[in-house]
Amino acid sequence: MKFALVTFLFFAWGFITCLNDILIPHLKSVFNLGYTEAALIQFSFFIAYFAGAIPAGAITARLGYQRALVTGLATCALGAAMFWPAAQVPSFAMFLVALFVLALGITVLQVAANPFVTLLGDPATASSRLTLTQAFNSLGTAVAPWIGGWLILQQTGGGAEQVQGPYVVMALILLAMAAIFLKTKLPEVSGKIEPFSLAAARTALKSTPLRLAVIGIFVYVGAEVSIGSFLINYLTNVAHMVASEHEAAKYVSVYWTGAMIGRFGGSALMQKISGAKTLCAAALAATVLVATATLTSGQTAGLALLAVGLCNSIMFPTIFALGVSGLGTLTSIGSSLLVMAIVGGAILPVLVGFIADASGLKAALALPALCYVYIAWFAMKCGGLESTNPNITSAQPKGHGSHAKVFAHH
Repeated sequence: MKFALVTFLFFAWGFITCLNDILIPHLKSVFNLGYTEAALIQFSFFIAYFAGAIPAGAITARLGYQRALVTGLATCALGAAMFWPAAQVPSFAMFLVALFVLALGITVLQVAANPFVTLLGDPATASSRLTLTQAFNSLGTAVAPWIGGWLILQQTGGGAEQVQGPYVVMALILLAMAAIFLKTKLPEVSGKIEPFSLAAARTALKSTPLRLAVIGIFVYVGAEVSIGSFLINYLTNVAHMVASEHEAAKYVSVYWTGAMIGRFGGSALMQKISGAKTLCAAALAATVLVATATLTSGQTAGLALLAVGLCNSIMFPTIFALGVSGLGTLTSIGSSLLVMAIVGGAILPVLVGFIADASGLKAALALPALCYVYIAWFAMKCGGLESTNPNITSAQPKGHGSHAKVFAHH
C-alpha cells in the first residue's frame, strides 16, 4: 500500500507534465504566439529542474524523505493555483511563472522518488524496477491529453479562462495528496550520503557512465518533450491526419500510451536482457521513426511520429539507472546532476521551435533524431561498462567527511 502511494506520485507528475502539450496549442492561439514563443511554456517548466535540483536535494537532506515529498506536493499545488490569476488578467508571463513554480515542486518529487525506488530491491534489477514505476508516470501522460483536450481544447476559440477550472481542481487534489503523505508512515531507506558540493560533484563525474548519462538525460528529455509539444500542430497542419486540435489531442494520448505500454513490457524484458542492449534497440528504432516523419508525409509520417512514444518508454529510467550505477555514497550527487539534466526539456523545444519558424516543423524534427542517435551510442558505450565500472566511492573529496541521512536517495 505504501509503495503504491509512492508510485502514485509518478502518475501525478506525469499527468501534470503532459498537460503542457495541451497548453501549448491553446495558449499559442489565445496569445497569438509563434512556435518559438509557444516553446517558452516548456522552457519555463523544465528550467525549474536545473534551478531546483540542488535545492531539492538539500531540502530532502534536511527534512527527510516524507516531509520533502509533502513540501514538493504543496509547491505543486501553489503553482497550479497561480493559473487562476494568470488567466484572469490574462498574462502569458504569469502563466510562465506559474509553470515554473509548479515544476519546482515536481523537481523535489523527482530528486526524492527516482533514487528511492531503485533502492527498494536488488541493484541488478534497478532499471527494471524504476521502469515499472515510470510506467505509472506514463499512465498519467496517457490520460492527461484526453482530459486536458476535453476540458481545454474542446471549445473552439475559448479564452485563457478555459484553464482555470482544471488547474484549480488539480491544486486541491495536490493539497489532499500532501495531507495523505503527511499522515502516512513510509518505509525508511537510510544510508551515508555525501552532501552536495562542487568537489563532490566533480568526484561523481569521474564515473564515465554518469558523465555520459547527464548528456543522455538532457537529449532524451529534450527530444521527447519537443515531439510531444508540437505533435498537435504536426498532426493538424503538417500530416493533416485530423481536422481540429481537439481531435489531435487524442493522438497525443496515443503517443504517451505507447510509452506506458513500453514501460510495462520493458520492465519484464529487462529481467532477461540488459538495460543497455534494450536502450540501444529503442534508440535506433526512434531514430528511424523520426527520420520517417521528416522524410515522408501524410498518415505514414503521422503514425511514425506517434510510434516514437513506444521507443521512448524505457529510456529515462534506463539512462538514469546506468548513470548512477556504482556511485555508492555519491549516488545522491549523481541523482541531482541527472535531474538537473532534465533542463533539456527547456532548451531543445525552443531550438526546435526556432527551426520550425525558420524552416518548417518537418525540418525541425532532425534535431530530435540526432538526440536519439546519441542515446544509441551511449547505450553501446555503457554496455561495455556495466560490468567494469569501478565503484568510485573511495575517492571522496577531502573536507566532506560528514554524511547526512537521506531517505530519498541511493
